[in-house]
Amino acid sequence: MTANSDWLQRSLTAVWHPCTQMKHHPALPLVPVARAEGVWLEDFEGKRYLDGISSWWVNLFGHGNPRINAAITDQLSKLEHVMLAGFTHQPAIELAERLSAKTGGALGHAFFASDGASATEIALKMSFHAWQNSGQTQKQEFVCLQGSYHGETVGALSVTDIALFRDAYAPLIRNEHVHLAPSPDARLAQPGESAEDVANKAADALEQLFIARAGKIAALIIEPLVQCATGMAMHHPRYLQRARALCDQYQVHLICDEIAVGFGRTGTFLAHEQAGIRPDLLCLSKGITGGYLPLSVVLSSDPIYQAFWDDDVRRGFLHSHSYTGNPLACSAALATLDIFDTENTLENNRHLSSVITKALQPLATHSAVRHFRNTGMIWAMDIDTAQADFSRRYFAAAMERGILVRPIGNTVYLMPPYVLSESDAEWLAGQMLSALQATLA
Repeated sequence: MTANSDWLQRSLTAVWHPCTQMKHHPALPLVPVARAEGVWLEDFEGKRYLDGISSWWVNLFGHGNPRINAAITDQLSKLEHVMLAGFTHQPAIELAERLSAKTGGALGHAFFASDGASATEIALKMSFHAWQNSGQTQKQEFVCLQGSYHGETVGALSVTDIALFRDAYAPLIRNEHVHLAPSPDARLAQPGESAEDVANKAADALEQLFIARAGKIAALIIEPLVQCATGMAMHHPRYLQRARALCDQYQVHLICDEIAVGFGRTGTFLAHEQAGIRPDLLCLSKGITGGYLPLSVVLSSDPIYQAFWDDDVRRGFLHSHSYTGNPLACSAALATLDIFDTENTLENNRHLSSVITKALQPLATHSAVRHFRNTGMIWAMDIDTAQADFSRRYFAAAMERGILVRPIGNTVYLMPPYVLSESDAEWLAGQMLSALQATLA
């Protein structure tokens, strides 16, 4: 058997790893993964790691899930890929229909792409172009929230407010048409204020922005309930209700970026359901294929779709990707939906969530922990430490203990696959606490 060190050296020589300062390797543990099953990853020397962050928030029902494996294998024997321009196929059609049904038919048109950032680009372009086609050519501005993250392509970075990702590319990013609105992050509550109070204050500020830029804003883009990449900032559903009403009042498209928070991650199948609203455009990716294959989709309302319906090809939406609607990825997504529909996933997650929350109580009450919080199958806590390299130190300590938990700055979070057992959840929580104690020692 080839040793970990051999694969490690070959990777460091040939692979440029994402979201990484390569000089930090090999001091920062780089783990060659040989195989995976359920919630476990295994390296080439047999050491196992519990995947506490669903492999960057994508894996819902475990690695090597037999139902998803079977669906992809079956599709592989029929059709691996065909271009979706001028052609169509069963998996893309059925997936579009079933995703629309998840919105009660409110969003009836699916435009497929390959990743989350591409979905953001598509939604921004659709909104802008729809207003242009409708004769409201002055609507060229966008609004995003403080601390927002919507991907790292240039258009997506224009509505991303995380300096680490965007500052290096500032000369490339056109953002004079983008306005920042206050975040409804519940951690901003003053003494005596509730999360709903914070949401209402943020919505009041959003209304003032809409008044000031009336007739000029094309869309508001929001990560519903949890702003993930900024440190799992969670907010009250009241903000979404107010935002929807304001978008209706001022003729602004509401884009819900559920790339990370869709597919049951917040407790409901789609996060915006908890506010009793529907967006005009919905971005989905990550968990859509159960963590198997790259796929994203933008679901559109009928008025936006109809704005492109014309004899003039220039008024069509000409955005494209070579692997748009890949049949193998769509078949994985259909199998993922089958699991939701037949295995009582959302109810099971509610029970599992309570088990994990209880197991995490020793962490929640730790003297260095601030703002312990939970939404659905996402947990987060902020660590009060002056360590500049806390996130790297904690990640290394966690890996030593056999758990994959990768902090965002000083925010330790947990976003496990939905198939985590109760005993593994309790063990995971114990190792997280041990890793924190070791990191702060």
